[in-house]
Amino acid sequence: MKIHILGIGGTFMGGLAALARADGHEVSGSDENVYPPMSTQLEALGIDLTEGYDPAVLEPAPDLVLIGNALSRGNPCIEHLLNQRLPFASGPGWLGANYLNGRRVLAVAGTHGKTTTASMLAWILDHAGHKPGFLIGGMPSNFGVSARSSQDLFVVEADEYDTAFFDKRAKFVHYRPDVAILNNLEFDHADIYADLGAIQQQFHHFVRTIPGNATLVANGDDNALKGVLDKGCWSRLQRFSLGDGGDWQVELAEPAGRRLSFRHQNEAVAELEWTQTGRHNAMNALAAIAAASEVGVEPAAAAAALTEFQGVKRRLEFLGEVNGARVYDDFAHHPTAIRLTLEGLRRSVGGARILVALEPASNTMRGGHHVNELAPALMAADHVWFKTSEAMDWDPGEILAKLDGQGRPRRQVANLLKDLREAVRPGDHVVFMSNKDFANAPHRFVRGEE
Repeated sequence: MKIHILGIGGTFMGGLAALARADGHEVSGSDENVYPPMSTQLEALGIDLTEGYDPAVLEPAPDLVLIGNALSRGNPCIEHLLNQRLPFASGPGWLGANYLNGRRVLAVAGTHGKTTTASMLAWILDHAGHKPGFLIGGMPSNFGVSARSSQDLFVVEADEYDTAFFDKRAKFVHYRPDVAILNNLEFDHADIYADLGAIQQQFHHFVRTIPGNATLVANGDDNALKGVLDKGCWSRLQRFSLGDGGDWQVELAEPAGRRLSFRHQNEAVAELEWTQTGRHNAMNALAAIAAASEVGVEPAAAAAALTEFQGVKRRLEFLGEVNGARVYDDFAHHPTAIRLTLEGLRRSVGGARILVALEPASNTMRGGHHVNELAPALMAADHVWFKTSEAMDWDPGEILAKLDGQGRPRRQVANLLKDLREAVRPGDHVVFMSNKDFANAPHRFVRGEE
């Protein structure tokens, strides 16, 4: 089958292209801006990429067009395929109905930690010899690719964002997993959800699609998830918790979280000493270990695998040193994720200075929906610079005032980098935080470029 993918440059759709190619389909794709690492991954697979959305890419007509959720009515290709009555589907819809059918699916959902937890789970299964497939919204360092095909076990990052312009259900309702992780739940995606209740309703729909003979691994410490499960749960439920209270528990043996102890039904089952830090990663690891146990991987073996877990690109990814300061790139999209990352780093580095350059790039962040939570989220930092834009509906100066003015807003990335170079000292930790490309600022800083 000839499949053309619109929006192929995104991590999800690009990964989907790799899976379709591995399944024997002839795949091509279009996007406005295809850049590494996705462009490199796709070109290595022999997938033809076209810049832009000229309808000519759909001539002669492919057998099927898969449409990414970033595209909407008015896009030239969308208008062309509708006018010509070409067959089309959403990426999640095609994945669930075609590729995942017949495979054992492990899905990872939640506002935070989906990518990291899915990467941990895939690595645990791989380390145990299962050779799982996966489709992850990031680049797991242990694998070097965001997607891999398999014949049996398959790990999918289950996103709550909407499916396509013609299907406003959350992506994850298409997957019908055998094992599902619910990591946490907070208000996000203000461009499509009115409030927390609207997102909880989507998670409820997800729970309703999970078979009765499947297992749901849910964060027992999360009240918003409790509200979801109170609406109904028809699958085997396993709760996990930091400390007491769940079927699965994890304890931090030291404040930074580099040593962890795991229990199942109040019995010690594994110990872990690793390079990751933070309470959030402890919970991510616990969820992955609990899910892996459902397909036969013993907790001790899973913990042993995580000693070799290398993390995920852009999840507090260490890029190098500049004048004795360590520089990191982090995919920040929500105040809670910012707070947990910085608190984990603070516990790890002690009294060393933390300098943060933050680009509020998501629709929710730019719209100011979390503005009251930003200052508390940044308290672990010593200095903060905001990359501002015309799209921001709030004043970052008000946030900085709550942080005793330690930092400044900057419209131009070059000026922000100049400030950082003047401020940085040996022993500092510099963290760039954005869920977009930040004009490549982290790498420009490391390379000494303007």
